[in-house]
Amino acid sequence: MSSGQFNAGQSRGGAQAKTEDWMESAKSTANAAHDKAADAANCTSGQAQQHKDESTGFLQQTGEQMVHMAQGAIDGVKNTLGVGDQKK
Repeated sequence: MSSGQFNAGQSRGGAQAKTEDWMESAKSTANAAHDKAADAANCTSGQAQQHKDESTGFLQQTGEQMVHMAQGAIDGVKNTLGVGDQKK
């Protein structure tokens, strides 16, 4: 084999090794980006569930307050009309 063929073979081998290194680097970067995206999605999902739970509690509390206010209004009307439960 001549030295020209040997050098061409070395260059091809070196280029192939660099290409493989770049491919591994690209795969590693893509995997890291995927992992970060998955972590962000999980974090967002957890926060959404927490806000949902907080909203449910707030709405339940507001509903209970509305029931109490309505009951108070009914009692006020009954007392005004004289049909309320009056214990003597």
